[in-house]
Amino acid sequence: MPRIPSPAAAHIGSIIAEVRRERGLSVDDLASKTKIDSSNIRSYEAGRALVGLHYLVRIADVLGVEPGALLNGIELSMFEKNS
Repeated sequence: MPRIPSPAAAHIGSIIAEVRRERGLSVDDLASKTKIDSSNIRSYEAGRALVGLHYLVRIADVLGVEPGALLNGIELSMFEKNS
């Protein structure tokens, strides 16, 4: 089943990418440190997949931020599917 992007996935992914770049990490660096496949990291950052809670916490830990920082600005409406 193909992954369907959502505004929430795109928003969270853009924050992950921004913080990762601020920390001077490549996608491969983040993948290695979190033990999450680099293709998944790329999918999260591109908004093609919504990161699960467990992975979100692992990413936040490596980036040195609270998990909530990666959710800043998220609203419930961003999770609703377009009809």
